[in-house]
Amino acid sequence: MIEIRPVEEDEFEEWQRAMYTGFLMEPVPTPDQLEAHRRQFVNSRSLGAFDGGRCVGTFRSFAQEVTAVGGAPVRSNAVTNVSVSPTHRRRGLLTEMMRRDLAAAEERGDAVATLIAAEYPIYGRYGFGAATHATAWTVDVTRSGLGSRPPVLPDGARIDLVDGAEVRKLGPAFYERLRPALPGSVDRGEVWWEARTGVLRFARDWTEPYHAVLRSASGEVEGLVTYRCEVDSRLGEQPQHAVIVDGLLGSTPAAEAALWRFLCSIDWVTKVKSGRRSPDDVLPHLLPDPRAAQIERHSDWLWVRFLDVAAALEARTYKRTGAVVLDVLDEGGPAGGRYRLEVSPEGASCTRAPGAGADLTLSASELATVWLGDGSLTRLAGIGRVREERTGAAREADALFRTPGRPWCPDVF
Repeated sequence: MIEIRPVEEDEFEEWQRAMYTGFLMEPVPTPDQLEAHRRQFVNSRSLGAFDGGRCVGTFRSFAQEVTAVGGAPVRSNAVTNVSVSPTHRRRGLLTEMMRRDLAAAEERGDAVATLIAAEYPIYGRYGFGAATHATAWTVDVTRSGLGSRPPVLPDGARIDLVDGAEVRKLGPAFYERLRPALPGSVDRGEVWWEARTGVLRFARDWTEPYHAVLRSASGEVEGLVTYRCEVDSRLGEQPQHAVIVDGLLGSTPAAEAALWRFLCSIDWVTKVKSGRRSPDDVLPHLLPDPRAAQIERHSDWLWVRFLDVAAALEARTYKRTGAVVLDVLDEGGPAGGRYRLEVSPEGASCTRAPGAGADLTLSASELATVWLGDGSLTRLAGIGRVREERTGAAREADALFRTPGRPWCPDVF
């Protein structure tokens, strides 16, 4: 009989091996990897499926804040480390672990749950919807039109290379200053910064990266980029190195543009690989020849599941005034019901309205796709995933939910 329960301290390594097996990684973690993962381990929020004492399924969640439109932090239950061993698939293990975890999150008062989906078809079954997307570009520097000259910076501004210790000192405050302006972003704890700078090493093949800081004339941090180099040094030929960006943030579009131009100006670099960026990133458009930036991949990224519809919808801001009645379908889940959402630039009110006539009928997962302003109810209605109960309601609701810029989650968890 398979038992699903919280993982005990002395079962941590067995649980970790099962998780690595489920993700097709080398099944025995290194001591560095075990140390890094142990820093995140909380017994009460780490579930395991055990068959005769052997761990065959893993599931972990942790407290998180996700930034809503307008900058408010929303309490989230972040789901990660989800795996089932190949010998025990299709037995309902994930369904039961998910049920227990989401029930606990609802009881705690979390407004939403979040995750990054390894496979698309899995998590819609549990009420999650893709709320943000990410795009990765490769820039052919030789075609970009930028030339090899260093970027022109505002008067007195400078870009400096720094080490990991300096990033851990200045990075958290800089990120917190930016986070309210990044709908879809999540908070970063000490473990995140230590992993980014090599104090903790989750990867078996850790490579020390470069870090560069953009400072204003007054010394204030305006941008931070972490990158590695992919070396292609051909003796007697033209070097063709690539820069691999692990993360780039600027306080303004101009600051981000300055950092991208800096990366493109590095000697011997002929390609810059952007990593996952917002689909409406400044990168392609700052190049004299935007076609030099080719999309390498584009995919869904942060998935959201509503636990408290009213709390989530009231947490964000809206640019227009209007109202819509939503009939939310969530069989056996906490989000189901009929809600009247009234919004204006001054605030929002979302209340249960079981007797009101619905304007739109949609699943909890479809509602999640538009929460941060990225999805389109009109498009979803057009393909039959949202039902209009009143003609034109989808277009009117889109006008309330949509935002000028697309949401983006720069992190993986």
